[in-house]
Amino acid sequence: MIFGRSERGKPPVEPVTLKILVAGGFGVGKTTLVGAVSEIRPLRTEEFLTEAGRPVDDTTGVEAKHTTTVAMDFGRITLREDLVLYLFGTPGQERFWFMWDELSEGALGAIVLADTRRLEDCFAAVDYFERRSIPFLIAVNCFEGAARYPEEDVRRALDLDDDIPVTLCDARDRLSVRDVLVGVVQHAMDYGTDRRRAVTT
Repeated sequence: MIFGRSERGKPPVEPVTLKILVAGGFGVGKTTLVGAVSEIRPLRTEEFLTEAGRPVDDTTGVEAKHTTTVAMDFGRITLREDLVLYLFGTPGQERFWFMWDELSEGALGAIVLADTRRLEDCFAAVDYFERRSIPFLIAVNCFEGAARYPEEDVRRALDLDDDIPVTLCDARDRLSVRDVLVGVVQHAMDYGTDRRRAVTT
């Protein structure tokens, strides 16, 4: 899409841009999710895993993974002519968490991607967004061969408030990821409305 282009006689449309974070544990599918939906070639900062990092990078359950994000993933998707989402995938390993503060600046909301085989890996992201009052939802990436659990079971396992959405997704599938993005935008809008009501009452 070419921004600023207009039909004859109409002023150019300046789109509203929104920033969404994609967080979660190591190897949960953040890079895959951004790549599945981005309309541009995603910016990736992946490096090969090394023997030196083996003691700190737990590859249990993701033994086939050979690369890791060391800064961020970046993608873009146009939802409407006047609405564009910028996607920022955060690095999953603890030693890169210092970058989260900068990446979360100005974010409308966040997706916490979860793997039910390693659900504890997303605890840090949940805690981070709760402490900073950034609206987020849980998107369970349904890996092949992984057990499927009802959304309410995942909610209880993560000790989530009732108003935090939990959804199932396939991080490889564009339509599935699009639905997750629509969900987090809607949740962020509802969250903002609820906060304004709380302030005025």
